[in-house]
Amino acid sequence: MLHRMALRVLPSLSLAVTEESVRRRKRLVMFVPGLVAFGIYRAAKHIVALDEPAVLLAVSGLVACVTALAAYRVGRGTSWPELLREDGNRLLTWIAGWIGFVYGVQLSLLVLGLLWLVGYDYLQHPDGPAMMAIIISCTAVARDAFEIGHVRRIGLLGRPFPTFPDGMALRNLLGNQASELRRWVSAGIIVGAAGAVSGYFLDGDRAAVLMQLAAVTVLCGAVALCAFFGGRRPQRPWIRSLFETKPQELLKYWWWPGLAFASTYYIVTAGTVIFLFRQPGVSTSYATLNGGLVGALMALYGYYLGFRRQVEEEQGRSVPEALLRCPFVMGILGKTANAGTTVVAPASKG
Repeated sequence: MLHRMALRVLPSLSLAVTEESVRRRKRLVMFVPGLVAFGIYRAAKHIVALDEPAVLLAVSGLVACVTALAAYRVGRGTSWPELLREDGNRLLTWIAGWIGFVYGVQLSLLVLGLLWLVGYDYLQHPDGPAMMAIIISCTAVARDAFEIGHVRRIGLLGRPFPTFPDGMALRNLLGNQASELRRWVSAGIIVGAAGAVSGYFLDGDRAAVLMQLAAVTVLCGAVALCAFFGGRRPQRPWIRSLFETKPQELLKYWWWPGLAFASTYYIVTAGTVIFLFRQPGVSTSYATLNGGLVGALMALYGYYLGFRRQVEEEQGRSVPEALLRCPFVMGILGKTANAGTTVVAPASKG
């Protein structure tokens, strides 16, 4: 889900995909695949055993794979032959495999996990959760693939982006700053695993998972926030940057992407244990592993996003963030950016 964070936290990407004209097209792109996914679900339930978690996830992943390619082509605004010629097999394989299949499976597990937490167990009542897992994951994949296609299109038209959300910049960072990242990832593993142990003290599977989720969300969200400032100003102590930032800005980044994605990742890992491993809940041993994994990912991704924000600030022209919260100003900047001016804007959740 790193691409999702990048599309909203990195200013150049956020500004490009939240322009009003893009939002209008995106709504249609999300609506149509949702209807198609519903039809596929209705047909698939008579052909394959959607009450089996592995089968459901495979179907959801395949539907998301096709959806990602189709939505990406719409975002690119070009024909299939032109798309194959300009983008190549590597990029399209990444779109289909990572943004499509892998992301679709993650989102399906997220849906099943959320429903389980509120008492709607897919293993006992498969029809409703299976339908929602396929449709919701399909629409979310369509949204993100469309946005990535739009970014790619305007990049080819001459509006460069310091970061393209395909993970290439992350791989470069892993090679160049491995020692610094190792410290942050180690801290994330320790904090996430410690937080997940909190469920041990509660009786009941759902109560324990809720406690694990709350602790991991708060602690790993905090790790992501600290790592973000560590990556944004690597030449100075991260705690100094933290204290120099306004409380409302700290709260914004702690909540999104920190809390939002820490909870998302933990629910996905919990869904994996409950549905694929057929466990009644998430035991302390599984919770420790899951919490450590979530902490490692949030530390790594937080540092990466902070580092890429620094890159954008060095390459672009900054605009005061208070002004950019005004929709009127955002509209003006969107038109300016369409005209070819590079503007660095703050993160957006929309």
